[in-house]
Amino acid sequence: MSVAAAILLGILQGLTEFLPVSSSAHLILARAFFGWDVPADFGLAFDVALHIGTLAAILMFFRRELAGMAAALPSVLSPGAGPSARLVQRIAVGTVPVVVVGLLFNDYIEQTLRTPRVAAWALATGAIAMFAAERLGIRRRAEDSVTWFEAALIGCAQASALIPGVSRSGATISLGMFLGLRRDAAARFTFLLAIPATLAAAGKESLELGRMGVSASNAQLMAIGVLVSGIVGYLTIKYFLRFLAGNRLDVFAYYRWALAAVTAVWLWR
Repeated sequence: MSVAAAILLGILQGLTEFLPVSSSAHLILARAFFGWDVPADFGLAFDVALHIGTLAAILMFFRRELAGMAAALPSVLSPGAGPSARLVQRIAVGTVPVVVVGLLFNDYIEQTLRTPRVAAWALATGAIAMFAAERLGIRRRAEDSVTWFEAALIGCAQASALIPGVSRSGATISLGMFLGLRRDAAARFTFLLAIPATLAAAGKESLELGRMGVSASNAQLMAIGVLVSGIVGYLTIKYFLRFLAGNRLDVFAYYRWALAAVTAVWLWR
């Protein structure tokens, strides 16, 4: 992998991790379309490095909310828990499904589902859900109104995004809208919910990476990917939340359908 490829993949990750278009699908398709021959172990390690960059972007952007949640930890189990403590509770509940699915099916997903064909099908199917979410329900609620049951449902949507092409933000924002959350509120809850799962995944893969070892050249490429994905990711969160305050998700649904169609033609040829 060249430095240019590492930069391009970092940009793709920073954009697509938060936009509802699936970062994993874009990373898989970019490698397939451009013929980048990356060893499987390094390819997965590089993906983890990119996710560390976007995780840093989330932590930086929501630093005030996270500080409030940290301060509320002592009261998280009390009956009169405040908004920050309740948000901690909901995120904990919403994290359970992705942990269970990840532990049970991670090897199958990584070895069998990380293909352009699966990504194309998931992109097209997710677009249908987003299109429907824009046309059903009343979306007036804020993220602090999420119930225990709704947090579990949104967590299941996050778990489904382990399939390349589904998109964490696409699945969880769409379900949040079906449940009555505003677009921007669903996105904010989604981004906060992503933190524990991303930390766990990065920690697991980092341990495996430490056992394999990384060459100096590969470490440099990973560092470039982390930096680029982090900067682009921060800017994407900032402007995507502004976009959602007054715009529909239709443009992302159309984009997903178009990318799925291009992938289908590429596979057929």
